[in-house]
Formats: sequence, C-alpha cells, structure tokens
Amino acid sequence: MSQTDASADTTPFFSDENEGEGPVDNGVGQSHSKEEESASGVSNRRAILTVIVLCYINLLNYMDRFTVAGVLPDIEHFFNISDGKSGLLQTVFICSYMFLAPIFGYLGDRYNRKVIMCVGIFFWCIVTLASSFIGKDYFWALLVTRGLVGVGEASYSTIAPTIIADLFIKEKRTNMLSVFYFAIPVGSGLGYIVGSKVDDVAGDWHWALRVTPGLGLLAVVLLVFVVQEPERGAIEAHPEHTVHRTSWLEDMKALCKNPSFVLSTFGFTAVAFVTGSLALWAPAFLFRAGVFNGEKQPCLKNPCDTSDSLIFGIITVVSGILGVAGGVQASKLLRIKTPRADPLVCAAGLLLAAPFLYLSIMFAQASTAATYVFIFLGETFLSMNWAIVADILLYVVIPTRRSTAEAFQIVLSHLMGDAFSPYLIGVVSDSLKKSDSYMWEFRSLQMSLLLCSFVAVGGGAFFLATALFIEQDRNLAENYVPCDDAPIVVPKRGRSTKVTLSSVLI
Repeated sequence: MSQTDASADTTPFFSDENEGEGPVDNGVGQSHSKEEESASGVSNRRAILTVIVLCYINLLNYMDRFTVAGVLPDIEHFFNISDGKSGLLQTVFICSYMFLAPIFGYLGDRYNRKVIMCVGIFFWCIVTLASSFIGKDYFWALLVTRGLVGVGEASYSTIAPTIIADLFIKEKRTNMLSVFYFAIPVGSGLGYIVGSKVDDVAGDWHWALRVTPGLGLLAVVLLVFVVQEPERGAIEAHPEHTVHRTSWLEDMKALCKNPSFVLSTFGFTAVAFVTGSLALWAPAFLFRAGVFNGEKQPCLKNPCDTSDSLIFGIITVVSGILGVAGGVQASKLLRIKTPRADPLVCAAGLLLAAPFLYLSIMFAQASTAATYVFIFLGETFLSMNWAIVADILLYVVIPTRRSTAEAFQIVLSHLMGDAFSPYLIGVVSDSLKKSDSYMWEFRSLQMSLLLCSFVAVGGGAFFLATALFIEQDRNLAENYVPCDDAPIVVPKRGRSTKVTLSSVLI
C-alpha cells in the first residue's frame, strides 16, 4: 500500500531531463517527437502562431493606451483642463485595469482563457470607439470610457503570459516572452506615432482613437480561429489533474510568502511608476520645453504641434526593442556564471536608467538634441526589465497560481506605480506653478518629473534584494509536490517537525 502511494506522489513529476517531454511511450506506436509536440495539447506550429497573435494583441493594447498621450496637448486645449485633470486620464484607466485584474486572474486560473480574452477584447473595442465621439463639454464621459477600457486590458494581460508559459519551457519560454514583451515599447511608440500622424492628417484628435478598435476586432477573429487553449502545466510535466487547486485565499497566502515574487513585484512597481510618468508627460514636457526655448509656438488652437509625440514614439520603439533584446541576452550570458542573473540584470537596468532620465529632464532647457539622446539611453535601460520580470514570475510560481500571481502583480505595481504617478506628477506640477506663464508651465513639470530618477533607484534596490532569494524560490516551485495529506508531527533531532503522512509511509 505504501509503495503504491509513493509512486502516486512522485510519478507525475519528471526530472529536468524529461521536462516538457510529455508522457512516456505507452507502446501504441506514437513517436517521441509527436508526444513532445502534444505535451500541452497544442502542436508546435499552432503554439508559434498563438504567440504571434498574443503579441499582436499586446501591441494593440499599448497602442491604444498611449494614443491619448500622443495627442494630450490637443485634449488639454479641447477640454480646457489642468495638468491634474490630464493625469486623471491615465490614472482612471489604470485604476480600472488594476481592480479588475484579480477578478480575471481568478477566472483565468479556473476557466477557459481564450473565451475570457475574446469577450474582454471585444468590449474594449466598443468602448474605445465610443470614446472618440465625446464632445468638449463632457470630459467626465471621456474619463468613464477610459476607465472601461481597463476591462479589456485586464482580461488579457493577466492571462496571455500564462498561456505562453503553458506552451514553452526554459530558454524557449524566455525567448517567446521576450517577443511578447517587445509589443510593450513598440506598441507604446506606435501609439504616439499613430496618434500624432492621424491627428495631423485628420485635423481632429478624435480620429486617433478610431484606429485601434478596428484592429482589435481583427484580433478577436484571430483569437477564435488561431489560438488553442493549452493544458495548464502539462509542458512542465505538471498536468492540471496532478496539481491540486487551492482556494484564492490560500493562493494569496502562498504568494505573499514567496519573497522573490513579492520583491520583484515591488521592483516592477518602480518600473511602472517611471514608465507611467514618462508615457503621459514626456511629449507634453518636450513641447513645453520647445515653447520655453522659443523653438515652438504655444498651442492656441487645434491641432497642436505633435512633432514631439512623433519623435518620442520613434525613440520608444527603438529603445524598447534594444532594451528588451539586450536585457534577455544579458540575462542569458550572465546565467552561465550565476543563477541570480535575472534580478541582477533588472537591477542594473533601473540603476543605469536613473542618471540618464535625470540628465534628460535637466538638459531640456538647454539642448533638445541632448534631451532626446538621454531619453533614448534611459528608456533603453528601463526596457531591459519587461521580459525578465515576467519570466521570474512564471518560474517562481506554480502553474495553477500564475494568473492569480499576474493579477496580484498588476494590482500592486499599478496601484503604487502608473495609476498613481501620472496624477501625482500633474498635481505636483500644478502646486509648483507660481503663475500661468509658459516659463512656469515648463519649470513646474520639469521639477515634478525629477521624482522618476529617485524611484528608479529604489526599484533597483528591490531587484538586488530579489537576487538573495531567487534560487530558493525557483527550486521550490520546480519541485512542488501537492499533497492532501494532513501534516503530523514527528521528532527530528530532538525537535518537533511537521511532515506529510505520505513521507512517513514511504
């Protein structure tokens, strides 16, 4: 009896050499390569197509998010609003996204992820399109629709990385995640570029918000006909039926006791704070610097000068591609020397970004060219974090808790990060403004943006702390063996120790 129990406890979990190979040959004539392909229930070709579709949707999400930032001067002039109210546009969206993420995280760990994403993205398309028809006396309606956009993004961002995790393992998973997270800087940059160019061509910023909904409907079609739901954990030899589900409260307790997950989440919060601030305010800051230097005319009628949004968008795309790729390659090379490579690379990215962001803000009053160079360097180092942080979460958390972990990370990083920072920067800017002159519009925003450099340093410190625990937590997740046995107490070197019943029977 005890022999049978021991086998039941250990058989479903293979060694590292067998990881991702799926079930052993049962003698019915199936080849090893075919079993390897079907370990997750999805063929290799379909898995690659799934990543492409998910990457496309992620790109659209960030395009939509930062189209508003690309036409922010026009929106401020159209609605006649202050910096504080402008910051609310990003804050309302992030708050909705943040509070809905745990709901979709819970659903994503328990129900069909493909269906959840399809419904959420379709709703996002409808709401985004509706927001483009709002008149100048209804700024509150724009805030409401931007908040509702968070429904679609929450339904997607908490789930998509877990699907990739269930399709690939180890180096291949890291590579696919890097492709997926390329969409963040590229989509963000395209948001500025598309927003500014559509505004210029149409002469109306409302048209900038009508681009992504049509592309989003195409994304829903691709989800329906291309993406296939993989079996949770099967690729890691932890199939769904062998990994026991626990309650949401137990999942949260386990995550809070995972130091690598918690510390990396705080580090990522710093990344969200800085990117959220720059995403909304950098084009407006550069425009005000141009007016302050006499290089540009103030915005007295729509459409405003959006050349800064275009240039900032191009910088964001290029620096994002270089940063994500550089971060992944640096991590791979450093892994040869230390298993703590991932958090160390993240820490280096933030600590190197901080001085360049500071210089970009301070040089804005003297040299526009130097400002762009320093922004490029700062964003490149900042982008080193995206794929690596996602990879850390996926390998320190067991498969049936990953959507919940993604949701928890989204809530915390956005609550203390980019849900808070755009509004904070705007309020600080308003409080520092001593007059309505163009000089103080620039100076006040300049001083408030300096917060970003100090927050980046703090984020680097959290990632350095993550490096102290990463080995232990990764081993615990990889060797996790669920057991329903109640713990009993047996003596061990004169002290009581809790062990499982199956361990005693073995």
